[in-house]
Amino acid sequence: HLSSADESDTTHTLKQIDTFYQTVNQQPLPLSIANSAAILHYPDRQADWIRPGLMLYGAHPIPNNDLLVNDRPTLQAAMTLTAPVLALHRIKAGEGVGYNQRWVSRKDTQIATLGIGYGDGYPRSAQDGTPVLIHGQIVPLVGAVSMDMITVDIGERQDIKRGDTATLWGEGLAVETIAQHANTISHALLCGISPRVNRHYHD
Repeated sequence: HLSSADESDTTHTLKQIDTFYQTVNQQPLPLSIANSAAILHYPDRQADWIRPGLMLYGAHPIPNNDLLVNDRPTLQAAMTLTAPVLALHRIKAGEGVGYNQRWVSRKDTQIATLGIGYGDGYPRSAQDGTPVLIHGQIVPLVGAVSMDMITVDIGERQDIKRGDTATLWGEGLAVETIAQHANTISHALLCGISPRVNRHYHD
């Protein structure tokens, strides 16, 4: 298994690949070494079988560097995480939101409370400004993630109502973007959805 195929420094990965081929030389067996990052980054070193993992979820395995900038494939999200808008509240400049008043508004604004939290698998480490998608437009997470709810600043938007659906990641909002804002990896987010979240499967 390639441990660093997603990094721009190819030294370790090329050494791993060379060692692998030297070890299995002359063995009459099908070979497999390429994970998702290697499928994209080392197309000429993939052996007989490939092992896409993260790519099967439509998440890009090389989000943090300039690899494949000019030839970045389009991947379709296989998982979309959504939550309902539970409530809307107007707050004034200087008012804080969430536990420990982590975020304090600099102006009068409108806050939407969404029915999802770390108890559902949304990362508690998500920082202020983490994007959330509502009606095709990005709004920022504000305040600490709680067990059952998060809050977003929707400003003066009038198109958002109670009961509307917000997208936390998936179609229209890449999971790797959320992972970067939460200082984690896409794999952890995709594997971390709790059993209490309703699943809907589509062909």
